[in-house]
Amino acid sequence: MIRTILTYGSIAGLIVGIPLFAMAVALAGQPPLPYGVALGYLTMLVALATVFVAIKRRRDGELGGAIRFWPAFGMGLAISLVASLFYVIAWEAALSVTGMGFIDDYAKAAIAERRAAGAGPEALARLSAEMERFKADYADPLFRLPITLTEILPIGILVSLVSAALLRNPRFLPARPTG
Repeated sequence: MIRTILTYGSIAGLIVGIPLFAMAVALAGQPPLPYGVALGYLTMLVALATVFVAIKRRRDGELGGAIRFWPAFGMGLAISLVASLFYVIAWEAALSVTGMGFIDDYAKAAIAERRAAGAGPEALARLSAEMERFKADYADPLFRLPITLTEILPIGILVSLVSAALLRNPRFLPARPTG
């Protein structure tokens, strides 16, 4: 089972990590895309579909068509953790290549958005101070790594939960007879 977890977790990690790295490097120095968050979460969902596939293959191939909820959920969580590790590494690599420029771009975009919404000088000064504190905090890996992990891991938990709940029922997408 460890091999399955590492295989599917690595596949999911590559599916989510490569686009993350490529887009972060390609768009460095530019304001965040308006649909970037949606595209990122869609990529995570597609990548974490490997959780469903892995649980189903284990249920149908190794366990004779039945799997209990907790073992399926545990397997899904383990795959999600491996994929999350790839995601964090890809983000750290992108930050390294771009010289941490993301956080400056993020701060500028947040201030510009607030200014466009009509915020007064006091509010903008307060936001600027908050962004400076955030930039200082974000430079610390012990602050940054958990934030990055919380971007993908909740999606992995949700996909694992749904996959385990659906696939514990042997009548849900039963294995096709061979032959």
